[in-house]
Amino acid sequence: MAEITAALVKELREKTGVGMMDCKKALTETGGDIEAGVDWLRKKGLSAAAKKAGRVAAEGLVGVATGDGVAALVEVNSETDFVARNETFQNAVNEIAGIALTNGGDVAAVAAADFPGTSRTVAEELTHLIATIGENINLRRSAALSVDGGVVASYMHAATTAGLGRIGVIVGMKSTGDKAKLDALGRQVAMHIAAASPQAVSPDDLDPEMLERERSVLIEQAKASGKPDNIIEKMVDGRIRKFYEEVALLHQTWVLDGESKVSKILADAEADIGGPVSITGFVRLALGEGVERDETDFATEVAQTLKS
Repeated sequence: MAEITAALVKELREKTGVGMMDCKKALTETGGDIEAGVDWLRKKGLSAAAKKAGRVAAEGLVGVATGDGVAALVEVNSETDFVARNETFQNAVNEIAGIALTNGGDVAAVAAADFPGTSRTVAEELTHLIATIGENINLRRSAALSVDGGVVASYMHAATTAGLGRIGVIVGMKSTGDKAKLDALGRQVAMHIAAASPQAVSPDDLDPEMLERERSVLIEQAKASGKPDNIIEKMVDGRIRKFYEEVALLHQTWVLDGESKVSKILADAEADIGGPVSITGFVRLALGEGVERDETDFATEVAQTLKS
């Protein structure tokens, strides 16, 4: 059994919001497994969270680049938001997004690619920027989408400048209809994805292991009600449908009207666009998502700097 350290207890508490003693008990019961501890707490009704994204702590920019039927996103991190306003850094992120557009978004390939106007690779250029700007800078993520017979629409939330911001979304829209109208609809879908953060296009695209884990948790919760098995089964089926509405894009409620399902929005748009419309995939990158850093107040940072 893994040692139940204070750090493990703290991590589980941050994920669930549950008290320290209950978190310690959950970890003891699950052999120090954080994710199993989350499930244990949920089964006991002590935590409502299925999962929780890590604290957003890293700074920098998300960049997007688009082409004919293709688009790419990159995330380049820095230590402070001051760097995100640095024109040299912004230009570098734009260039890196353009490189991702040409090589399928593979992060290793992007890092190894030649950086325009220099004799350096992207990775070497970032090292050069570290020396120039004075902060740690790294290419964290990169992704691309392409569509045959459609468009890849994009949206950048909290944009610092064109194509750069804090949350970037690209979404593949397939249709034989009017491309301009399809792109306009795709941008709205991308805005929805930025706000609603779905995990997959449809329930069929969700990870089967994750679904089985969710069902297991819901069964244990339903059993606690003391209802007969046939009622429990109906309760679980209803909660699974509700889960789909939370995580599957087509089942989500359209954020722009708060009423319709995304699937209905697509169906209603077909007449105007001039053909069936489908979503082939999407990528959503939120700056610093899942990255943690030590939190210190500004006065402490200044004091530490003066001592160094």
